[in-house]
Amino acid sequence: MSTRPRLVTASAPSNPPQAEPANDERMYLEVYDAIMEHRLPAGTKMAEQTLGEIYGLARHHVRKVLARLAADGLVDIEPNRGAYIASPGAEEAQDMFDLRQTLEQSVVQKLARQAGPEDFATLRDMIGRERDAYMQGNRPLWIRLSADFHIALARLGGNALVVDILRRLVSRTTLLISDADKAGGQQPCSFDEHLAVVDALERKDDAQAQKAMARHLEQCACRMLSGGERRFDLRAALGKAGQT
Repeated sequence: MSTRPRLVTASAPSNPPQAEPANDERMYLEVYDAIMEHRLPAGTKMAEQTLGEIYGLARHHVRKVLARLAADGLVDIEPNRGAYIASPGAEEAQDMFDLRQTLEQSVVQKLARQAGPEDFATLRDMIGRERDAYMQGNRPLWIRLSADFHIALARLGGNALVVDILRRLVSRTTLLISDADKAGGQQPCSFDEHLAVVDALERKDDAQAQKAMARHLEQCACRMLSGGERRFDLRAALGKAGQT
């Protein structure tokens, strides 16, 4: 029996389908998705009172959820100011991409030796869905699938610690990716660049796979979003417009 890790996406963990999540878990899942899909962009203030009203939660429960999101790297909690969607500065952003270069090139080096046909088929399916989402103008799904691809590679590598670290890094750096529709058509995390990585892996070309990943992450770093705090309607972004 194969012991190869099962490929799954980087989406926020969910409860079993037969049970409705509690309000705090629902808040976590919905806010996580809204951040990863850029409906809540970097710098957005996460007002505890508003979130409590949306989800019917007391403030101490809201704070616990925000602490979970902070542990994911998606929220920064500032003393006496509150919680904001993470907006890393230039120095931190460079540090994160440097670390991603080290970790993800190590991942592809390992996969060049151990990944098999079933893994490549699954990865190509992910890239196909990413391309379809882009072509259909489904930006939220496209962004999510771009991020998920990197976590999928790490999961195939089989090192749970690397997966956890990369999940946080990918989540946090995803917040920095520029809006392609407002940046001259640039792609935030190109499916063509993902395909180049998979092509090299399938050929067992370790060196080329590492080069393709290095180029891809360099391009991602060049597309970082720079901007100040932006104000958004939490209710609208979370699909709760009109709720009081």
